[in-house]
Amino acid sequence: MKVALAQISPHLGDLEKNFELHIKYIKKAKKKNVDLLIFPELSLTGYTLKDLVEEVALPLETNTFINQLKTASCDLSLVFGFVEEKERGLYYNSAAFLAEGKILHVHRKVFLPTFGMFEEGKFYAQGKNFHTFSTPFGNAGMMICRDFLSYGACYLLFAGDSEIIIVISAAPGRGITGKESYETSRMWESMGETISRFSNAFLIYCNRVGFEDGKHFAGGSFIYSPLGQLVAKASYLDKDFLIQEINLNDIREARKKWSYKRDDKPEVILEALKRIIKNYED
Repeated sequence: MKVALAQISPHLGDLEKNFELHIKYIKKAKKKNVDLLIFPELSLTGYTLKDLVEEVALPLETNTFINQLKTASCDLSLVFGFVEEKERGLYYNSAAFLAEGKILHVHRKVFLPTFGMFEEGKFYAQGKNFHTFSTPFGNAGMMICRDFLSYGACYLLFAGDSEIIIVISAAPGRGITGKESYETSRMWESMGETISRFSNAFLIYCNRVGFEDGKHFAGGSFIYSPLGQLVAKASYLDKDFLIQEINLNDIREARKKWSYKRDDKPEVILEALKRIIKNYED
């Protein structure tokens, strides 16, 4: 299976330009016989939208851009980010997985950061769940940026039997290392290594680059194997188009070596969580 990560810099608030950018990379991916092409968080709109959220929001079933991307997915599978108007006047930071001309799944961001430089909770409704869904390549799950920093959310995809975990991100860089990357780049890589190893799943993380509203997005997209090994990484800070062949049989080999999936006890965790929540103090 051949995976491509389009580490792009979207145009803030310009749906038409961003759609054209998606088509450009789709054409490049098809020439390379890519099976799955992944774009970053809010790739169709840009990230720092604020009051532009309503203007760029798209209804999932009737929008021309999305319908054209569905058609493009007849030849390869696509993941992209967009602002979704799911219900009238409610807007979500969403990710769609398209394949075989259809929308297979939409994930709506659950953990909306609203602190420091982040203001998502002011403009977006909150997603409610994490699902594993079927794809042409096996079971997959998706997260958006801050979702990935919740190991509880990662566990839900593990317990749901996700074999490929896809994270799309618009993560700014913070903290100077004196090297080519930010301190926060290592944070995402540490999560990638940890979650892939203990989930025995491929962990695919696609971040964006570029500047918006004083924010510098850090790039550094990557793929980790089911044994927690880094198999591919895009450049930090710069645009990139990373293509990597992965072998889905590596999932079987990892689960033969480590028994995390075999020995998982979600029912025990569920009952323990019920007790913990019951004993919460106001």
